[in-house]
Amino acid sequence: RGLLDSLLAGASPPVYRCPSTTDPAEAQRWFTEFEGAGLDGVIAKRLTDPYTPDKRTLVKVKHRRTADCVIAGYRIHKDGKGVGSLLLGLFDDEGSLHHVGVTASFTAARRTELLAELEPLTHDATAAHPWRDWAEFMAAAVEQGQRMPGGGSRWNAGKDLSWVPLRIERVAEVTFGQLQEGRFRHGSTFLRWRPDRTPESCRYDQLDVASPVAFSAVVGRPNDGA
Repeated sequence: RGLLDSLLAGASPPVYRCPSTTDPAEAQRWFTEFEGAGLDGVIAKRLTDPYTPDKRTLVKVKHRRTADCVIAGYRIHKDGKGVGSLLLGLFDDEGSLHHVGVTASFTAARRTELLAELEPLTHDATAAHPWRDWAEFMAAAVEQGQRMPGGGSRWNAGKDLSWVPLRIERVAEVTFGQLQEGRFRHGSTFLRWRPDRTPESCRYDQLDVASPVAFSAVVGRPNDGA
């Protein structure tokens, strides 16, 4: 670390030294404050461990939150058998339902169970579905700021993005790490159904969102070494 600090002593943006500390209290403060700069969490390692390429010797300590979301549809798994992912939605203050992400990583058995479990909700789902026109009116939806399922990106190029609408009746609790531009930054994990919640109660204002922090405030702090 000392060698790295000496080599980068005269560095200026956009080259930064990542701050480090051996103080657990300081690390906890960073974990809390730096999330607002877009950081997932902190990286921890034993002081006696050397750098080991191609081995997972570092520990990622990430934030974990939960949210109750509308289950607005699903995509079939890439093998064609069962539900591959559930499409998640949240209502804004104007009552529009926004696509905020997906939850996936179900076992093969659970994918088959979900297909049968959700089948009744596919009946007459399209007519009154708030996302029924997403394919034809994607450009208009983007212009109005409404996030719709199936938008292309460099991560899903070439993938089948078709989906099956569901009647807006089911609510699920999922985990998420960060909210970025109105969407969950990474994939979410399904925890449980929430039959005690109504879809209309699944709103953005339930989310615990970190206060914004400038990235320069993170990387510009002094290092304690280590």
